[in-house]
Amino acid sequence: MTTRPTLYLTVGLPGTGKTTEARRIEVEESALRLTKDEWVKALYGLANPPSATDVIEGRLVEIGLRALGLGINVVIDFGLWSRDERSALRQAAADLGAAVELRYLALSPAEQRRRLDRRHADEPHTTWHMSDEELAEWAALFSVPTPGELDGSEPVDSPPTGFATWEEWRRHRWPPSVS
Repeated sequence: MTTRPTLYLTVGLPGTGKTTEARRIEVEESALRLTKDEWVKALYGLANPPSATDVIEGRLVEIGLRALGLGINVVIDFGLWSRDERSALRQAAADLGAAVELRYLALSPAEQRRRLDRRHADEPHTTWHMSDEELAEWAALFSVPTPGELDGSEPVDSPPTGFATWEEWRRHRWPPSVS
């Protein structure tokens, strides 16, 4: 008997425990873990260029979708702050016949700051400094998943205006190369 693969999406702001959860899923579900920060750190060190970050995310999405198509569980570990990002990936997984599980991780701003400071002190090679201003700005941009997104009962939205398909939107959001 075969089971369909699952795409696990870790959703949350920096320092909320997404990578810890992704590592747990990797082991417990025999999933391919695709953690953006590990790739950005390996390629750019102290820099964290937004244009490269988007391209790396896109390459990881494509690898993840290929693995799903091969029947391998996948965990995408890079926040997915917007509903559109989550919808695009939910639709892509559905198109491949895969299941999707969202794992939303949230903390109070004080606990998030404490964890980020501890991580930066203990493992500076794994992270970047994040100011309180950046954290507040990012929290304002973050779209908290709805209960229906989390339990899978809510249908995937239509693509945003200007895009005929979620695949078209995905390729726009996560470009194939640095421009």
